[in-house]
Amino acid sequence: MITIEIDGKPYQAEANQMLIEIADANGIDIPRFCYHKKLSVAANCRMCLVEVEKAPKPMPACATPIMDGMKVFTRSTKALAAQKAVMEFLLINHPLDCPICDQGGECELQDIAVGYGKDGSHYQESKRVVVSKNIGPLIATEMTRCIHCTRCVRFSQEISGIQEMGAPGRGEHTQIGTYIEKNVTSELSGNMIDLCPVGALTSKPFQFSARAWEMQQRDTIAPHDAVGSHIHLHIRRNQVMRVAPRENEAINEVWISDRDRFSYEGLTAEDRLTAPMIKIEGTWHRANWEKALAFAADGLKAVKSAEGSQSIGALASPTATVEELYLLQKLMRGIGSQNIDHRLHQVDFSDQKEAPSFPYLGQAIADLEKCDAALVIGSHLRKEQPLLNHRLRKATLRGAKVMLVNPIDYEFNLPIAEKIIAASMVEHLVGITKALLELETDASLMPGTMTALIQDISVNDTQQAIAKNLLTGEKRTVLLGHLATAHPQFSIIRALAAVIAKLSGAELGYLGEANTSGAWLAGALPHRAADAPVDVAGLDAYAMLTQALKGYILLGLEPELDSWNGAAALATLKKADFVVSLSAYHTPTMESYADVILPISLFPETSGTYVNCEGKWQSFNGAINPPGETRPAWKILRVLGNLFDVNGFDYISSDQVRDELRNEVGDHQNNNQTAWQIPSTLTLEPIQGLQRISEMPIYSVDALVRRADALQRTKDAKIADGVHINAKLAAKLEVNDESQLEVEQGDSSLVLNVVIDDRVPDESVLIYGGQMATLELGAWHGQVSVVKVPEINHSRF
Repeated sequence: MITIEIDGKPYQAEANQMLIEIADANGIDIPRFCYHKKLSVAANCRMCLVEVEKAPKPMPACATPIMDGMKVFTRSTKALAAQKAVMEFLLINHPLDCPICDQGGECELQDIAVGYGKDGSHYQESKRVVVSKNIGPLIATEMTRCIHCTRCVRFSQEISGIQEMGAPGRGEHTQIGTYIEKNVTSELSGNMIDLCPVGALTSKPFQFSARAWEMQQRDTIAPHDAVGSHIHLHIRRNQVMRVAPRENEAINEVWISDRDRFSYEGLTAEDRLTAPMIKIEGTWHRANWEKALAFAADGLKAVKSAEGSQSIGALASPTATVEELYLLQKLMRGIGSQNIDHRLHQVDFSDQKEAPSFPYLGQAIADLEKCDAALVIGSHLRKEQPLLNHRLRKATLRGAKVMLVNPIDYEFNLPIAEKIIAASMVEHLVGITKALLELETDASLMPGTMTALIQDISVNDTQQAIAKNLLTGEKRTVLLGHLATAHPQFSIIRALAAVIAKLSGAELGYLGEANTSGAWLAGALPHRAADAPVDVAGLDAYAMLTQALKGYILLGLEPELDSWNGAAALATLKKADFVVSLSAYHTPTMESYADVILPISLFPETSGTYVNCEGKWQSFNGAINPPGETRPAWKILRVLGNLFDVNGFDYISSDQVRDELRNEVGDHQNNNQTAWQIPSTLTLEPIQGLQRISEMPIYSVDALVRRADALQRTKDAKIADGVHINAKLAAKLEVNDESQLEVEQGDSSLVLNVVIDDRVPDESVLIYGGQMATLELGAWHGQVSVVKVPEINHSRF
C-alpha cells in the first residue's frame, strides 16, 4: 500500500492502480467518457485530465498510475481549464438534438456539459454529419452524435470477443461502425447501448417511446438461463419499457445477454391471454375465475374418479418460479400422483436416481474465469449461456485451455485448444477416458468393470491431447450442456463425464436451463419430492408425452414447441380427456388440446424465487400489475389445492411457500461428486444412415422469448430455418442454397429449404427444435433420409 494525496486529503491505495480508480473508490468525481472499469484504458477522450504536482501538463486520470507521495488536484484552476477545453472540443461537431434524443435525461455528455461546458463556442464552421448505419434490429444508431470514446469498439473486441465495431478513418473523418454495413450479431450486443455515453447507440425497440424521467426503476431476476442475471426494469404506466443490467460482480458483473434485455417485448404480445377460457362442447367461452377454477377442478376430479390418480400428469416449464413448481408437485402428490416433471428436453432418465440434488455448476459462477482447463461436452455455450461463456473466455485470456466435444462445430468467441465434432459423442468420451488412464492417473482407483469396458478402445491424437490438457493447471472443470442432456444416451454421457472428472481431478458441472436448479429442489420430478426420494417413481416427461394419460396440468408450457418430440406431445395431448393449461398466452394449437386455459403472470408481474446454477436462491417482487384478469400461477395452484381438499394450501404470500420449501430442503452442500457410475454396456457400433441433430435456438427457449419481435428478427432467430447440411453432402445430393430437400423421419416427411452449413459433421443434418415449421418431424434425434425436390423450370420459350 502506498499513500497519495488528492485535493489535499491523504488516501491509502495499492501500487499500480490508476488515479481514476482511487478517486472512484473514495467518492471523488472526475468526469470521463472513454473510461469504463470493465474495458481496457484508451485515454482518448481526455475528459479526465487532472493536475499532478511536478507534471508539466495535465494528466489523464484513467491512464496515470499512482506513485507514493503523489499529489493530485482534480478541481484546481489548471485541471478545470483543461477539462472545459476538452468539453468544448467534444461539442464542436455534436448536434443540438437533445429534445429528440432517446439518451436525453440520462446522457453523460449532457450531465458533464452542465458542469464543464460553456454557453457559447469559438467554433463557427459547419458541423460534420455522419450517415447512420443499420446494424440490426436491436441497436439504433445516430452516429453524428458519436464522440469517438471507442467504448463500443473495445467492448466488441474484449467482451463480446467478435470485432464487429471499429473506427476506420482518421481525425474528423473517423467513423465508428462495422466498416462494411452489416448486422451486429453478438448475443451480448445490447450492452453497447449501456456503454455509449451519448445518444449514438440506443435501443431500437425502445426508440421514441418514453423519457428517462417518466419511468420508474424496479429490480428483478432474469428467467431465461441458469445464471439468474440481476436486471433493472424501467416502467411507465404499468408497462415495462426496457431492461438494463443491475451490477452484481459475482453473477452477471455489469452485463446481460440480449435475450434477457429484449424479451420484455413478449409481455404485450397479441396472443396474450387476459381472462380464463373454458371449452364447452368444443366451443371456447370466456369465464370468471370462480367458474373456470371449478370447471378445471371438476374435470380433473372426473378423470381421477374414472381412471385413478395415476392417470393424471403435470408438466412444468423450467422458467416457472420455485414457488409455482413446489405447489404444483405438492398438488399432484396431494391427489395421489407422482407424475410430474419439468425435463422436457430430456429422453434418457435411466440414471435419474443417481443424479445430484440439482444440476449444480460445480463451482461459483465467478470461479469459472479462474479455471486452467475446461472440457465442455454437448453445449453451444456461447448461445445457451452467454454470460458463462464470457467467464470462460476471460479464463482463456489468462491462458486456460478450453476443449469441446460437440455434435456441431459451433463458432466460439474464445480460443479452442482442442475439439472433437461428431454426432456420436460417446465413443470419443470413452477415448478420452482411456487416454487419461494411459497417462499419469492412478488406474487402481478405477473400478475393474470400467477398465474391462474400455480395454479394446483405441485412442486418437485429439483425445490424447484433451486428456493431457485436463491434467494441466490447478483448477479444472468438466461441463455438461443442453445437447448432452437431450442426447438419447445421456446417462452414459453423464457417467463418462463423471469418470473423466474424477480421473483428471476436475469439477463436474451442469449447464442447466433457466430455473432447472429450482425445479429439482422444489421436487418437480417423478422420483424425488423436495430433495427426498419417493417410494414409487411416477412417469417422466417423455413418458407422459408419449404414453397417453387421461388428464394433464401444464404450467407455462407450449409442449409442442418445448418438448423433445413436439409431434408426439401434440398427438398425446389431443387424445387426453381433460387438459388444464396455465399459460400467459393462447394459441390455436393450445386450443386444440386444452379444455381450460388459465391466464398466469409472467416474471415481471409476480413475486417468486429462482435458483441459479451455483445454487443461489434469488427472490424478487412483482414490478407491474398483470394485465386484465391474469393471476400469479402460485395463487391459482393454491386455489386448486383447496378445491381438491389437499392440506397445507393456506398461503397468504409467495414468501411463505418459499420458506416452507427451504425448511424441507434444509441446509445441504452443493456437490456433484458421486460414487463411480459405470455404464453396464458400451455399444459403439457405427451409426447407420443420416442422423438428425437438433438444438433449441437461443431465441426459442421459452414462450416469452418466442414473442419478442426484435429478437425474432435477428440472425440467430432466422438461422433456425431449413435443413442444415455440409458442403460435402450438398455436393453428393447435387443441391445448393436455393434447393429444397424432402426430409423423412419415421412416418413423417417435410419439404425444407437447404442451408449449406459446414458446422454440420458428415452423415448428419441439423434441424432446429422448437419450430412450428419442423414440428411434424418429431424427435430431436434419429435416423432421417433426404431426397432432392426437383426444381420447377419457370422459364418461357
